[in-house]
Amino acid sequence: MPKTDIIAALTPEITAIRRDIHRHPELMYEEHRTAGLVAEKLKEWGVDEVVTGLGRTGVVGVIKGKGQGSGKVIGLRADMDALPIHEETNLEHRSTVPGKMHACGHDGHTAMLLGAARYLTQTRDFDGTAVLIFQPAEEGGAGAKAMIDDGLISRFGVQEVYGMHNKPGVPVGKFEIAKGPAMAAADRIHLKIEGLGGHAAAPHRVNDPIVASCALVSALQTVASRNADPLESIVVSITALNAGEAFNVIPQTAEIKGSVRTLTPQTRALAQKRITEIVDGVMKAFGMKYELEYHLGYPVTFNHHGQTDFVTSVAKEVFGSDSITTDVPPTMGSEDFSFMLEERPGAFINIGNGDSAGLHHPAYEFNDQAIPVGVNYWASLIEIAMPQRS
Repeated sequence: MPKTDIIAALTPEITAIRRDIHRHPELMYEEHRTAGLVAEKLKEWGVDEVVTGLGRTGVVGVIKGKGQGSGKVIGLRADMDALPIHEETNLEHRSTVPGKMHACGHDGHTAMLLGAARYLTQTRDFDGTAVLIFQPAEEGGAGAKAMIDDGLISRFGVQEVYGMHNKPGVPVGKFEIAKGPAMAAADRIHLKIEGLGGHAAAPHRVNDPIVASCALVSALQTVASRNADPLESIVVSITALNAGEAFNVIPQTAEIKGSVRTLTPQTRALAQKRITEIVDGVMKAFGMKYELEYHLGYPVTFNHHGQTDFVTSVAKEVFGSDSITTDVPPTMGSEDFSFMLEERPGAFINIGNGDSAGLHHPAYEFNDQAIPVGVNYWASLIEIAMPQRS
């Protein structure tokens, strides 16, 4: 039976699984029901090895092809966690959990990889090993790193790794990918400032942390405008400045929070160095005590050149020469698949979700028409990367 017919036959089952996962969203590291469902289906379909509890709630399925096992070991990754957002759709399969929903399409990602598992166990038309990675906690919990720390790469001998994310606004059946830096590193600033509080009528008797904070916010903008190469992307956003409660009191303390986004390791290091120096200089100039926490979050999502060229060729071969756009600019959003791409070569591709609400929007819905497209992409990637030898 042709591949497209096999995938068409399994699509209703995979769609039902996707909608079931959508009804029961689970936040990072709470994906017990989702992980249980994934493991149950993998075992039911005859996946050769199923491992649970990797990275706390992650699941790994290993599928061996018909060949002699001398081919590559390729990892395919999907994320499983939902978001703390109250769903505002009237769908029959809408979230049953108040304040939680799949607003980023991870239910669809999980379903597409399950569909690939269903297809690959049925056909096994490849020479090598497919390692299917169902990852928890992408939404801020660094679930990819947790799985790596639990031995994901070394235990299963993964040689290359690939990820996929849906993208609203891109037609179903189309793909986008950027070679090199595709998504930004995302780091956080948390600064606690202590001056000397007192009466608002006597500012000469206090040391005002609000004035120091405002000076610092302005000074930090020079990291992008005067320290970084104008051709390098960098965003320094101060997103919270909290100080005081009363109209007639100059507060004792202030607190600043912010986000730093960069697209290269060099710019990331420069940002950390200059922000640390500027904070120290401004705080000393105003006579403030301070505590700075600079948290390094997700690294740059870097699509390796050879693997990006490969998945581009897969998309063109399977879906047509006009199915993929490769001249898309990188985005300043972040993605923890970046940790896996630091460990092994691979690529992260976007798959069209059609005309839907945006990601993280309460009216967002994964487009089920993308399921057979994603299943075909995953299956084809494995078969083309590890062809049967005659």
